[in-house]
Amino acid sequence: MQTLNVVGMTCAHCVSAIKAAIQAQDAEAKVEVDLDSGRVQVDSVLSAAVLRALITEAGYVVS
Repeated sequence: MQTLNVVGMTCAHCVSAIKAAIQAQDAEAKVEVDLDSGRVQVDSVLSAAVLRALITEAGYVVS
Protein backbone atom coordinates (compact mmCIF):
# COMPACT_ATOMS: atom_id res chain seq x y z
CA MET A 1 0.00 0.00 0.00
CA GLN A 2 1.31 3.41 -0.96
CA THR A 3 0.37 6.64 0.80
CA LEU A 4 0.44 9.96 -1.02
CA ASN A 5 -0.21 13.43 0.38
CA VAL A 6 -2.50 15.33 -1.96
CA VAL A 7 -3.29 19.04 -1.81
CA GLY A 8 -6.56 20.50 -3.07
CA MET A 9 -9.05 17.75 -2.24
CA THR A 10 -12.16 19.24 -0.65
CA CYS A 11 -15.25 17.21 -1.57
CA ALA A 12 -16.78 13.96 -2.77
CA HIS A 13 -16.15 14.99 -6.38
CA CYS A 14 -12.42 15.16 -5.59
CA VAL A 15 -12.55 11.65 -4.15
CA SER A 16 -14.36 10.34 -7.24
CA ALA A 17 -11.97 12.08 -9.63
CA ILE A 18 -8.88 10.63 -7.97
CA LYS A 19 -10.35 7.13 -7.75
CA ALA A 20 -11.45 7.26 -11.39
CA ALA A 21 -8.04 8.47 -12.58
CA ILE A 22 -6.24 5.63 -10.81
CA GLN A 23 -8.75 2.91 -11.60
CA ALA A 24 -8.75 3.86 -15.29
CA GLN A 25 -5.17 2.54 -15.36
CA ASP A 26 -5.60 -0.27 -12.79
CA ALA A 27 -9.20 -1.40 -12.47
CA GLU A 28 -8.29 -3.61 -9.49
CA ALA A 29 -6.68 -0.78 -7.50
CA LYS A 30 -8.04 -0.13 -4.04
CA VAL A 31 -8.08 3.60 -3.37
CA GLU A 32 -8.89 5.19 -0.03
CA VAL A 33 -9.08 8.98 0.22
CA ASP A 34 -9.09 10.86 3.53
CA LEU A 35 -10.12 14.45 2.85
CA ASP A 36 -9.34 15.63 6.39
CA SER A 37 -5.71 14.49 6.32
CA GLY A 38 -5.17 14.97 2.59
CA ARG A 39 -3.93 11.41 2.25
CA VAL A 40 -4.61 8.95 -0.52
CA GLN A 41 -3.80 5.31 0.14
CA VAL A 42 -3.51 3.08 -2.89
CA ASP A 43 -3.06 -0.66 -3.20
CA SER A 44 -2.10 -1.07 -6.84
CA VAL A 45 0.41 -2.58 -9.24
CA LEU A 46 1.16 0.95 -10.45
CA SER A 47 4.36 2.63 -9.31
CA ALA A 48 4.36 5.68 -7.04
CA ALA A 49 5.58 7.80 -9.97
CA VAL A 50 2.65 6.71 -12.12
CA LEU A 51 0.18 7.33 -9.28
CA ARG A 52 1.60 10.83 -8.77
CA ALA A 53 1.28 11.55 -12.49
CA LEU A 54 -2.32 10.33 -12.62
CA ILE A 55 -3.34 12.44 -9.63
CA THR A 56 -1.56 15.47 -11.07
CA GLU A 57 -3.29 14.99 -14.42
CA ALA A 58 -6.61 14.90 -12.53
CA GLY A 59 -5.83 18.43 -11.29
CA TYR A 60 -4.38 17.87 -7.83
CA VAL A 61 -0.96 18.49 -6.31
CA VAL A 62 0.96 15.58 -4.80
CA SER A 63 3.30 16.84 -2.11
